[in-house]
This record gives sequence, structure tokens and C-alpha cells, in this order.
Amino acid sequence: QVQLVESGGGLVQAGGSLRLSCAASGSIVVFATMGWYRQAPGKQRELVAGITNGGTTNYADSVKGRFTISRENAKNTVTLQMNSLKPEDTAVYYCNVEFPRSRVYWGQGTQVTVSS
Repeated sequence: QVQLVESGGGLVQAGGSLRLSCAASGSIVVFATMGWYRQAPGKQRELVAGITNGGTTNYADSVKGRFTISRENAKNTVTLQMNSLKPEDTAVYYCNVEFPRSRVYWGQGTQVTVSS
């Protein structure tokens, strides 16, 4: 019932910035937890950043201080601002939304590639 569409991925030089956006359709997100995960080739999918319905944020240690997650409930979106990008950040990034009663939805993913 909910579709998530990511945008903003691409190729960037190390030290550069990208902003990922995720737009949800089919439902409002005001009561949902939203976040970004990523998965690099040969590695497990990991949480990058999350934000609760109350606005509490959580970041992976590897991105803390460089990435910022935010949400705009009126637009049904969650955004990940990525600064000071490193080659290690290269991965497919997935938007995640969890509604009450464990209703979880995933986006299709957007590729982020950081060159040296």
C-alpha cells in the first residue's frame, strides 16, 4: 500500500556531497520511523541513519558528523544529506519506513559511488 522512491544518488568525488531523498506515497508518515540503510557489494546491509516519529535521530558511527537525516512529514519525505563523502560510502542506499504494528516498507535503492 506504500511505495518509496529514492532519488539523488550518483557519482561524486571524494570529499563531495550528495543529498538523497525518499518520497512515500499511499500513506502519511507522521507516525512512522524513517531511515536510510546501505549495502555495499559483498557486505551486509547496515543502518546509516534513522529518525523516529518524535524526531530522535540515530547515526552509524562511520557517518556521524558527516551525514544528516531529516524528515518533512507534510511532504511525506525523508532526506539524507551526505557531506565529506569517502570511497567507503560507496553502496546502494535504501529508504526504509516502519509504520505502527510493524508495517515495513523499502525503496528500490539508489546507487552512490564515491571516487578516489
